[in-house]
Amino acid sequence: MFPILRPGTGDMKKGIHPKYMTTVVKCGCGNSFTTRSTVPELKVDICNVCHPFYTGKLKFVDTAGRIEKFKTKFAAGYSSLQKKKKKPPAPEPAAAES
Repeated sequence: MFPILRPGTGDMKKGIHPKYMTTVVKCGCGNSFTTRSTVPELKVDICNVCHPFYTGKLKFVDTAGRIEKFKTKFAAGYSSLQKKKKKPPAPEPAAAES
């Protein structure tokens, strides 16, 4: 059978667990709130105050210009993604026999 572990008896190993502390979560919209985690501060892009699911408003999120990067990458169309065929090596000129 498994041994019964009782809270407060110190059955957990010492020194291997991360420190669990109060954490401040900061959102890109300016909202912040506290929770508990193993890191002192978290930065998030979207929280419950600005998320479209909770607000009911459609919000267009463009993180670090990803949409512009996509548009410039694929402006020429998807032909840029096709693998380019390698040209067969040109035949070597025959050496003149003397």
